[in-house]
Amino acid sequence: MSGFDWPGLMRAGMRGLGLKPAEFWGLTPAELRLLLGENTGSAPMGRTRLDELMAAFPDISGKGSE
Repeated sequence: MSGFDWPGLMRAGMRGLGLKPAEFWGLTPAELRLLLGENTGSAPMGRTRLDELMAAFPDISGKGSE
């Protein structure tokens, strides 16, 4: 077993990105990762961090806001 989810990668590349088969197979793994957005931006926020932010910046209910 190769460890790669080839069907999933092919769906992401061809359906998701609209690549033609030759374009998909012509990519290096690094190029495919870049196109799929892997390792870009920040990690998803977990519940602990959300709770910290909610405590630091609570919603303030005031006149006219609900």
